[in-house]
Amino acid sequence: MNRRTKIVVLGSALLLSATAASAATAASAATASDDAPRQREAAALTGTAKLYRSAGDDITFSFDAHLAAKDTADPTKATGTFEFSHYLNGAGARAKAEVDCLLTGGTVAVVSGVITDSDLPGAEGKRVGVTVHDVGRGDRLGYSWASTGNPVETKELPKCVSSAPFEKVRKGTGDFTVVPWRPDF
Repeated sequence: MNRRTKIVVLGSALLLSATAASAATAASAATASDDAPRQREAAALTGTAKLYRSAGDDITFSFDAHLAAKDTADPTKATGTFEFSHYLNGAGARAKAEVDCLLTGGTVAVVSGVITDSDLPGAEGKRVGVTVHDVGRGDRLGYSWASTGNPVETKELPKCVSSAPFEKVRKGTGDFTVVPWRPDF
């Protein structure tokens, strides 16, 4: 082999060795950090959707509710917020609630919270609950004030109480994600 060929071969071998060593170091570092157990949250409900109403009502629900892994045994330690609004022909109201309970099972979630901000007179301080059935296509939703007319008319609602998910989500708007709760009983 001539001298130039030897230099090229030796240089290539060194480059391959350095690349392999660098890749091995990176892989072992990644494995070390990946080996650390990651604890998923105990339950969650996230996403936004609009409800379907043939009259054209603009009804939106948004959720960002979470139960930390350390609180698996107590769904009343859930945190986050959810918001909802209902307008028709320019009239209606909106509200934001602070989460006080989250229960999930499979693809169904029930979340409750106390309204902290609203333009509906008398709504602030009222507890409301919402149920979501996350089935991908054809998600459904229900709410605690289904039989009373609005949240203001609901009397002393307990935590994590709502109605069956009877409302249809408008096609193309549901992006709910439910993380199922798996308590250690």
